Amino acid sequence: MTSVWRKSFWLLLGASLILFLSLGTRHGFGLFLSPMSQEFGWGREVFAFAMALQNLAWGIAQPFAGALADKYGARRTIAVGGLLYTSGLICMGFADSALSLSLSAGLLIGIGLSGTSFSVLLGVVGRAVPAEKRSMAMGIAAAAGSFGQFAMLPGTLGLLDWLGWSAALIALGLMAALIMPLTAMIKDTPQVTNEPKQTMGEALREACGHSGFRLLAFGFFVCGFQVVFIGVHLPAYLADKNLPIIVGTTVLALVGLFNVFGTYIAGWLGEHRSKPRLLSALYLARGVVIALFIATPISAWTAYAFGITMGLLWLSTVPLTNGTIATMFGVRNLSMLGGIVFLFHQIGSFLGGWLGGYLFDRTGSYDLVWQISIVLSVVAAALNWPIREQAVARLQGAHT
Repeated sequence: MTSVWRKSFWLLLGASLILFLSLGTRHGFGLFLSPMSQEFGWGREVFAFAMALQNLAWGIAQPFAGALADKYGARRTIAVGGLLYTSGLICMGFADSALSLSLSAGLLIGIGLSGTSFSVLLGVVGRAVPAEKRSMAMGIAAAAGSFGQFAMLPGTLGLLDWLGWSAALIALGLMAALIMPLTAMIKDTPQVTNEPKQTMGEALREACGHSGFRLLAFGFFVCGFQVVFIGVHLPAYLADKNLPIIVGTTVLALVGLFNVFGTYIAGWLGEHRSKPRLLSALYLARGVVIALFIATPISAWTAYAFGITMGLLWLSTVPLTNGTIATMFGVRNLSMLGGIVFLFHQIGSFLGGWLGGYLFDRTGSYDLVWQISIVLSVVAAALNWPIREQAVARLQGAHT
């Protein structure tokens, strides 16, 4: 192990464990759609709207959480995010109306996720490792979050069967509270870089005036739409096809498991190939996988195959997207700029989560949303293709 990797090992481990908890817990929310909706007599739109609001609140708060982490260090930002996340899960366990569900599962958890997820933690990792290893390190941290999605889903289902949905959410809240002591492993010093000095306002104007940054943001919108629609609605979709709930849980677990490999491979490939071109290929592949899934008669085995192939493509976009931002604009304001791109991801997440429930309640089918997802894959591939992965003039010749 080199001295650089030895120095950053504990930070990378801490970031990975936090992502494991935050994303692993969130990945199981779709399992609560049916029991909560049935107990309170809600249509699927009520739960879907709360999940959509969660993603929108997460996206709106993310640039601010990233800016605070860039300026003051990430530890406090992550700790506050962990506290809000824990509070949101416990309050969700007591939710008994559309309003209380939206406030807990929507606003509290959404804002909490802004401090405990990719933009802040990958910003920390990006500052801790040299530029030539940055994509790989981000891939490792993202893979840890993916493993959380695999490992925690069976546990979440077990808690549901054992305790019921309310107590299960409270138990998950107590687990999420572990995020706060884990911040002791995050030794992030803000703005430690050899890049030319730049204020946050200057960074914001530079990025928003860059065509590649805008294309990257619009492409990431599609990622959000697809993953949240699938994560929230796939278990119910498969149940509608007369498959047992364990099949939907297993599919989401397979998504998480194979995403471990997908994100790691994407991080490795990002060191050797154009990251924007890899993003185009990933989005096109998603469209093909979705098209084959809905065109094939549904069975447990086709559902498992979908989980495996979609898992390889699931969050592979994250290290490539954040790595492209770091290459173009440096790491000084990486958490903030990554947060802005992530806002577009979350706008897509809001629409994917809510539209799935809205159209199902009105048409009795998810078919139209699957078709929209396929079209959006082609759009995202086209948006990422022309992006040039090179440093802006301000950074050329500087060490990032």
